[in-house]
Amino acid sequence: MTNQHDEDPQDATVVPLRSEAQPTPGVIDAEIVAETPRPTFNTRRLPVPHISEETRLRMAEQAVELRRASAPYVATGTKSALRHALYIPAGAAVVARRVRDSRGTSRYERLLRAAEAQGDWDRLGEWEEREARARRERHERHMDWLKAPAHLAKAVAVCAASGVGLLLALGVVLAVADGDAGMVLEPIGAAIDTIRWLWWFATAYGALLLTGGLGLGVLYLWDQGRKHSTWEPRWVQPVQRSSEGEPVTPHRVIAALSDLGISTLRKKLAELGEESAQLLGPITIAGCGVEVDVTLPTGVTTEEIKAKRRKLAENLDRHEHELFITTAPAARTVRLWVADPGALDEPIEPSPLVLNHEITANVHSGRAPWGQNLRGDAVSLNLWQKHLLITGLSNMGKTAALRSLVLWLAFDPSTELHIADLKGIGDWRMFRGIATTLIEGPTDEHVIDATHMLEWGVHEMERRLMEFDADKYPDGVPPNLPGFHPIYLVVDEAQVAFMCPAQGEGEGEGRDPRPFGGSKNTSRYFMAARKLHNQGRAVNVVLWQGTQDPTDQNLPKLVREGAHIRASLKVGTEQQSRMALGDNAVAAGAAPHELKQEHKGTVVVTGAGVPCQQGQTSETVRTHFVSGSDAIEIAERIKAGRGRRASSGEIAQQERDLLADVAEALHGEAKVKATDITARLRELAPGYPPYSGMTAEDLRDLLADYGVKVTKVGVLMVYAERVHSALAERQQDDT
Repeated sequence: MTNQHDEDPQDATVVPLRSEAQPTPGVIDAEIVAETPRPTFNTRRLPVPHISEETRLRMAEQAVELRRASAPYVATGTKSALRHALYIPAGAAVVARRVRDSRGTSRYERLLRAAEAQGDWDRLGEWEEREARARRERHERHMDWLKAPAHLAKAVAVCAASGVGLLLALGVVLAVADGDAGMVLEPIGAAIDTIRWLWWFATAYGALLLTGGLGLGVLYLWDQGRKHSTWEPRWVQPVQRSSEGEPVTPHRVIAALSDLGISTLRKKLAELGEESAQLLGPITIAGCGVEVDVTLPTGVTTEEIKAKRRKLAENLDRHEHELFITTAPAARTVRLWVADPGALDEPIEPSPLVLNHEITANVHSGRAPWGQNLRGDAVSLNLWQKHLLITGLSNMGKTAALRSLVLWLAFDPSTELHIADLKGIGDWRMFRGIATTLIEGPTDEHVIDATHMLEWGVHEMERRLMEFDADKYPDGVPPNLPGFHPIYLVVDEAQVAFMCPAQGEGEGEGRDPRPFGGSKNTSRYFMAARKLHNQGRAVNVVLWQGTQDPTDQNLPKLVREGAHIRASLKVGTEQQSRMALGDNAVAAGAAPHELKQEHKGTVVVTGAGVPCQQGQTSETVRTHFVSGSDAIEIAERIKAGRGRRASSGEIAQQERDLLADVAEALHGEAKVKATDITARLRELAPGYPPYSGMTAEDLRDLLADYGVKVTKVGVLMVYAERVHSALAERQQDDT
């Protein structure tokens, strides 16, 4: 019936059947479904008749919030669980390494490699001997293990037989005591019952004991891994918050200045608005931080900004010691140096004296490496004919900073060193064999010796001034002039000398009643230091002093102002900063009193020979730290380079005849000043310790032992007639 229509569909007639519209008595409840379904977070699985779309949507939003809030905790907890799980295999590795070290020779091999890398051949031989001994002992243990089964079987058999025999003997005793022959086997039966009970206990509670033992073992491995293992995957490590602050931008600097609490500055910056950035110079990278010049508005002084240093540092998200405020060359301008967070807490590289074993020094043309400035540039000092003073609070690195400069000096074989360490705990002991004079100790006797050392320097200075040929050398003392080599007198803890109460020997011929310490013109130490400061530089006799906690009593004004190079570590007050560096340097921005305890080894230095930035009169230097052991190693290299020079109390040369040397030093004159004789003795035997620090009073006392009287006619005089008479008498006695 349909084939015809299928073959000829065009002949088919289509009749549309439309239904007539009828009114509906009710309202259909329905909703429009969007083509893209909304996220439902599994709420579609809930029964539709009981939960509306609004409820489902609210539940979905809550699920999203819950996921967002819990995700960090889930991630942190998962990482923590994995990290603690990994502590167990890490602890097993730690225990295995300990067992391997105790049973093998890997520990000795590590120590051998370390000793070889350090070049410690004595220690290397010692560890090789220990390793060989450990190998022999291990071999003996292995041989013992081979014999162990037979020994163990024999021991078990002997123990079993002994135990059975003991039990039988006990049974016999019981049988005799009770008169019952059956008691002979009772002890053996009791032993069997004990074994049976132990077997029952092991089968009943063995699993529990094994589980507890395994738990304790796992806990031990976890603890060892947590304490001693340094390995853990980076992805399970806890998130480390970066302590680095945001970059220092013009906007941050202006905002920090606005919040300083200076009303005039805040109002001016508010008036300028966006144009306030014009008050800033370029922000440039300067070492381990950045530097920017700030031109202050009228009505704001540089002192107001400096007084707000801590607040400004905190506004820039820095610690106080990470911000330095100095006065820029331009008027009404401060220079801010902002360190990278934590940069100043990191040590600088070791001193070239430690790193470079081929280092040499030339005090005339060279510069001593001392450290780095805040910009990371190397700082080296010109020490030729420069008196030096370094001060600071105790335990801030003063001695180490001063000692590193003296070590560099010692690399120049032309220098002659005389050192007085008035602390005396061995900080300068490595200079034995290098320094011509080495005084160590804090007592009044040591201060007296140090005073004599300075007075000898004064006599040497006066001799050079008298003998210098100004017509021949119109430009001053040239380098390498015979008899005018550089002499450096170094006094560490000089405040001990100024505060010394010791007096002279009293009135009389050849006596000096003046006090050794003090800050007046009657003080022998004070006057010797002043004379050296006045004229010593011109003839290469230089005084260096280190002192702590400066005051007018332990560091007189005339002495501190006589130094060409003045350096200060942290001090307590601005007044002490002015004492240490001078008013001009502090007025220009030097502020060692603003250094912190964390700035150990950091000095503010000013004066001739100090490389400063353009427009600056001082420089903040982080000095290289040369430890005591490094200083000893450096001193050995110095001795090898310049030859051994005997220190105080050591005789490096053959004993000399003082009486004959004095006769030669008279040069045929009838009488000569004792000070001139001592100077001529040093020329006659340079480097001979008894002559190097000899004073006129010392010469008087020594000649008195030979029967030669040195009388005082204004000054102590040595008479040739008396010396020759003593020589003649000694020759007669010898014959």
